[in-house]
Amino acid sequence: MSDGAALAGADGALRCPWALSTPDYVTYHDEEWGRPVHGDDALFERLSLEAFQSGLSWITILRRREGFRAAFAGFEIASVARFTDEDRARLLADPGIIRNRAKVDATLANARVLAEWAPGDLDELIWSHAPDRAGRPAPKTLADVPAVTDESTALSKALKKRGLRFVGPTTAYALMQACGLVNDHLAACARRNALRTPLNP
Repeated sequence: MSDGAALAGADGALRCPWALSTPDYVTYHDEEWGRPVHGDDALFERLSLEAFQSGLSWITILRRREGFRAAFAGFEIASVARFTDEDRARLLADPGIIRNRAKVDATLANARVLAEWAPGDLDELIWSHAPDRAGRPAPKTLADVPAVTDESTALSKALKKRGLRFVGPTTAYALMQACGLVNDHLAACARRNALRTPLNP
């Protein structure tokens, strides 16, 4: 039984324990989670998927990711903003995604809002809430990793103020973790060391 500390995988490398439950998680943990993500469309995808994940396990979303991308035009904001009622009906009947009416509607509404923003605005807004990493100790166990922070609460409020939906503080923090605004790989995790740079301790 893990105490939440880093564990050795099949290759002997230490990883965050959540990453070892399935091969899909290992790949996501090693190749994506915590790496900086920039670009409005890329961040819209991550924001949308984190919203769909609410109340579910991330593996449920991860295994449907290609289905989501196909259904939502690769999460290109301009394209999703033009979706019609027929597209909405198609999405609600698509077994390749999570057919949650409120989350589908929020994703479509968010795309319409973001389509009115200047290019780069979403990227700038999200990354303006990245905390100062220098004063933040590396978590040693999963118990040291928060679900919500002051920065994620502020990001949530900023996104909601500008009209976005399904962006609560917990979702905002999951986005920050996934997109590299914070480095929540455990102190002993091999990926934390791989991601560390002078500007990314």
